[in-house]
Amino acid sequence: MARHARSRGFTLVEVLVALTIMAVLAGLAWRGVDGMVRAREATSQAVDRAARLNTILTQWQQDLEALHDTGAAPPLQFDGRHLRLTRRVEGGVAVVVWTLADGVWQRWASPATTRLQPLQQAWLRSQQLLGTEPQQVRLLEGVSAWQLYFYRGNAWSNAQSSAGTSNGTSNGTSNDGEASGTRSSEALPDGVRLMLDTATGRLTRDLVLAPGGAS
Repeated sequence: MARHARSRGFTLVEVLVALTIMAVLAGLAWRGVDGMVRAREATSQAVDRAARLNTILTQWQQDLEALHDTGAAPPLQFDGRHLRLTRRVEGGVAVVVWTLADGVWQRWASPATTRLQPLQQAWLRSQQLLGTEPQQVRLLEGVSAWQLYFYRGNAWSNAQSSAGTSNGTSNGTSNDGEASGTRSSEALPDGVRLMLDTATGRLTRDLVLAPGGAS
């Protein structure tokens, strides 16, 4: 009489080996999914940062393209930390300051005015900013340094240098008919080069200015 082989199940060792293999495969799969999620988050952050930087540089360009020399204050001045300028805005002229403080690139703008005295007061106030004013906007973090160059006399020079400038005096009047007074003046540069040292590297942006600035 033939013997029938008895059915045999899995041993405990075989079950443990199978569970171990499944755990390893699950771990590898999770690491792959986690890597994909992290890569997507990094890409999203990079896209957001690029979009924000593009918006900031658009504002930078608009400020420089709207330069307006009123005769009451320098239209463009850089002291190594602050860039001060006067620009035409809706409702008149405003003083704008770009500055780097504690690794943050910031922008401040005064209220618009059509009169010289408030504009001169805004210019004086711009030299005493604390960085906590309501009009102070924190634009870009992680900036370690910045530098400006002006294009004058067919060459780029440090914005704090007087190379290629022409000094003189101005005794004109503003558009609202008030006397502008006499002050030392410098011809505006033909272009401005911005160099920002950020956490992701150095950014350089050149901008050609309209001859004589905005009118």
